[in-house]
Amino acid sequence: MPRYDITIEKDACDGIFACLTRDPRFVEGEDGLATVDPDADPIYGCEGEVTDTEQQVIATFDDDRIDEARQAAAACPTDAIVVEEVRE
Repeated sequence: MPRYDITIEKDACDGIFACLTRDPRFVEGEDGLATVDPDADPIYGCEGEVTDTEQQVIATFDDDRIDEARQAAAACPTDAIVVEEVRE
């Protein structure tokens, strides 16, 4: 399974939330912008590490759901989301 990072640039996020319809791990954060919550998916249990700073949300996963994350990133009209496979 691939290990990958999901990065949301907060300055670029306008809270349009097109990502939420593609991957249920994307949710609305307390600041009104998109964030990632590994526990938000009601069907698939997953584990991930999320770091939330003033500038970015960075979530790291090691599972087979990278395509869902890429679809969420592609749906973002402001290109605020980047999904990158981590090479170890």
